[in-house]
Amino acid sequence: MANDINHKRLPPYISYRTFLNFVEGMQQQIPSRIDRSYWNNTLSGSTGTQLMAALRFLKLIDSNGKPSNQLKTLVEAKGEQKAIVLKEIAASSFGFIFLGSLEPQNATYAQLEELFHDTFQCTNDVARKCIKFFIALSTDAGITLSPFITKRSKSSYTHTTSGTIKQRKKNGITTMRNLVVPQDKMELPSQNHWKEMLLNKFPTFDPSWNDEVKLKWFAAFDELIKRSPS
Repeated sequence: MANDINHKRLPPYISYRTFLNFVEGMQQQIPSRIDRSYWNNTLSGSTGTQLMAALRFLKLIDSNGKPSNQLKTLVEAKGEQKAIVLKEIAASSFGFIFLGSLEPQNATYAQLEELFHDTFQCTNDVARKCIKFFIALSTDAGITLSPFITKRSKSSYTHTTSGTIKQRKKNGITTMRNLVVPQDKMELPSQNHWKEMLLNKFPTFDPSWNDEVKLKWFAAFDELIKRSPS
């Protein structure tokens, strides 16, 4: 027990959507113990391990996997009540943020990142994942965070319809979703106008040509008419 108390667990760095789906999946029945035999059919080994660590950090299960009363309340909560429960969980678990000198309403992303680094001595990648979970949890709980934090998170990643996260910029390729087409450009010519342009480019028939050239001209003209827009 002493080792468990002295051990400083990492904040959740699992996908927040995976965590939420797992909690919502217990609405029909909450097991008396959450262990590998319970989640093994729906989660991979590494994801399940991360989930168990997240549940312990959030005080939703004890060291033996027994669900806490707060987990039961969260599973049953709906709407505004759910936001209230999530806010209580965030305040209880992330006291190193809310009870310290950092003010989440005014802090920058770098300040929050430094706090995670200093508190848990975690790598940059793990810290980034922890912050993403914290931001998502705070959003659902109705906790106000600095726009410097939320904008930084949204500028680098965007949610897909499948619930996963995709990086918006990669290898210099940027999204064209917000591309604005200038409105002062000439409209595209109509199909009839295209036909006129093609005919104007075609050489004018010359009666003085020899028969071979005339035949080639008529053949080319017929091909042009067939290929031109109708």
